[in-house]
Order: sequence, then structure tokens, then C-alpha cells
Amino acid sequence: MSYVIDRRLNGKNKSTVNRQRFLRRYREHIKKAVEEAVSHRSITDMEHGEQISIPGRDIDEPVLHHGHGGRQTTVHPGNKEFSAGDRIPRPQGGGGGQGSGKASNSGEGMDEFVFQITQEEFLDFMFEDLELPNLVKRHLTGTDTYKTVRAGISSEGNPSRINIVRTLRSAHARRIALSGSSRAKLKLAQAELERLKREEPDNFGDIQALEEEISKLHARINRVPFLDTFDLKYNLLVKHPNPSSKAVMFCLMDVSGSMTQATKDIAKRFFILLYLFLKRNYDKIEVVFIRHHTSAREVDEEEFFYSRETGGTIVSSALKLMQEVMAERYPVNEWNIYAAQASDGDNWNDDSPVCRDILINQIMPFVQYFTYVEITPREHQALWYEYQQVCDAFADTFAQQQLVTAGDIYPVFRELFQRRLTA
Repeated sequence: MSYVIDRRLNGKNKSTVNRQRFLRRYREHIKKAVEEAVSHRSITDMEHGEQISIPGRDIDEPVLHHGHGGRQTTVHPGNKEFSAGDRIPRPQGGGGGQGSGKASNSGEGMDEFVFQITQEEFLDFMFEDLELPNLVKRHLTGTDTYKTVRAGISSEGNPSRINIVRTLRSAHARRIALSGSSRAKLKLAQAELERLKREEPDNFGDIQALEEEISKLHARINRVPFLDTFDLKYNLLVKHPNPSSKAVMFCLMDVSGSMTQATKDIAKRFFILLYLFLKRNYDKIEVVFIRHHTSAREVDEEEFFYSRETGGTIVSSALKLMQEVMAERYPVNEWNIYAAQASDGDNWNDDSPVCRDILINQIMPFVQYFTYVEITPREHQALWYEYQQVCDAFADTFAQQQLVTAGDIYPVFRELFQRRLTA
């Protein structure tokens, strides 16, 4: 058995194959480092990757080699300090490390192995094992999409899709097949001509006859065309129907006066993380941004994240607007509908039961998944307990979590969108 190893280098003179093998081997270390990085860096700071440290003891590899055997004494060239038989004391301390601890007169150690992962690799580890729950394929009447896939080789096709290698291979095989008998006769005639010239140089009649036959055989072989239309081979591409997994995510954010600037920043970070996840993992997905205080309004991405509008708190206004947009633009039989809501839990006293009723009767029966994130260090308020009733009624499609600090965003996000195991 033989193996072919691709040693071609990428643009930065690093072996792509070896790098991917390294990332797979130390996946657990890298995932842990990425999770720690998300907790202390801004989620919007994705222009660069992350510097990953792996303890030196974890990259040691066993080495099998032949021992020298017996006892050997070696004095290396250039040595001016030691003589044979001297015992060298073990060096103290880690030596040349970059640690931040205080100096010590004992101990030894090894620096960690540090390397850089790219932005692409950072996001891959960041969103690994996450998915939109209950995503199903919707057949869109009259708007089927198709994807072009390779379907082998064809003798007919577009000239722009000609397969040069297959064409030349076919031409070579045809030339061998059509000229096979002539080449065999030519080989015999050339051998006989050499024998006559060597053994019977005076037999001019037979020599001339063989030379004429050889000339005819060469002409017959040369008449076989180098390339024929029969030889042309084309890459065959066919269209396969591709059922659309079309999804829409509703992002509902409370911007009322009870939401402090710190609370709004945490909510925005959560939605930025959600937005990155959706755009990176799903090709066909729409995002509807809704901001609300006493009234709700559909806004664009820029206004959703950066507008400073504020006011009172009526959460049901956002749910009503979401229901209206669903009915108007996103038919349930064609779209996977998801929603994520962030609030501090504060709401007008009589509005929380209204929110519960809207969710149970008008939204939850038609959505694939609804997540509610409450950003508060305090005790839960009435809205949380009303949503608990929704969770009891729709345990598989409704989830709620609490955020206290920015460090809770990523763990809660993974909890909400962790890939479910299917039976």
C-alpha cells in the first residue's frame, strides 16, 4: 500500500494539512482557550484571531530509540570547564520564562507553547456544536432552488467544460487500438531488416522490399488522426433540486428606561453573538430587528445596535409586532421561524399576562424555537414567572435563561443553542 502526502504550502508557507492535523489533536485545549477569550474580550472584536497557549507538558510525545547501552563518558569539544567524571548540578528555576510571578530560589518548569489561530478558526471553534433547533426543510411552491453537482463524464457537452485529460487519454487509447496491428508488423519488419543488413548485406532485393513495407506502415500509422471528435470528453454537470431551509430570526430587545446602559450593552453583545452565528452557519436566513419601549418598531441592523432611543416599558408591543410581521411576510408552511428576546424583566404591571397569552396562543404554535434572556442581577419579576408558564406548555420549543454579567453571555448562548442529540 502506498500513501500520497500533500506537502504543498499555503500562502504563508505553512503546511495546511499539518496545521489542520494539529488543530484536531489539541481541539480541547483550543476550545477551552476560545471560551475563556470570549469572556474577557469584546464580542465585536473579531478582526483578529486569538493567541492560544498549551502547557508544554501536554505537547510531549513519546520517543522510541535504541539506547547506547552500558556506561559512557563523553567530553564534548570546546569544553574548558569540566573534566571526565565531574557531576554537573541541575539548573535551578524555569530559566528565561515569561511568567509574572516573583523570583524563587527553587523549582523548575517549562514555558507554555503559544501559537496564533486565525479569525476563521476562532469562529469555527466558537460556534462548534451549535445549531438552530428543529430546523426543517420547507418546500417552496414555484420557487424550487437547484444546485449544480458533478455527474461524471459525458461524450457531449459545452466546449467550455471539456475535460482535457480524459480527452487526451481517449485519443491515445484510440490511436493505440487503430494502429496496433500496423505497429506489430512494423516492429517485425524492422527486426528483419536489421538481420538482413547484418547477415545478408548483398541481398538488395529483400532489403529494398522491407524498406518499402516499413515506409508504408509508417504512413498508415501517421494517417491515424491525433484527435477525433469521438475522443472529446466533457465534465457532466446536472441540476439537483435543493429544498430550501429558509429561516427567519426575530430579535426583540427592550430599550426602555429601566434598562441601564450596562444592561443594554450586555443585550447588544448577546444579539451580536447571535447575529454572527446565524450569518456564519446559515446561507438563507433573514433577521428581523425589533426595538421596543412603550411601543415597538422594526428597525435595521444599524439602528438596532446603535440607536439611543428610550422610554417606558410595554413588552407586549414587541410580541404583537412580531406576530403581525409573521402573518404578513413569513408564512408558517414556508419558513422556519425563530425568536430571541432580551429584557431586564421589568414590565408594566398588567402587561405580563398579556405577553403570556400572546406567546401561547399566537406565536409559540408557529415558531421552531423561542429564547428569552433576562439581564438582571436582581430577583426575577412578574414577566419571568409568566414566561415560566409558557415554558411549561412548550418545553421543547421555549427556553429562558438569566444573564448577570457579560461573562455569562457565551455560556448561556451555548446552552440555548447547543446541538440536540436526535434519537
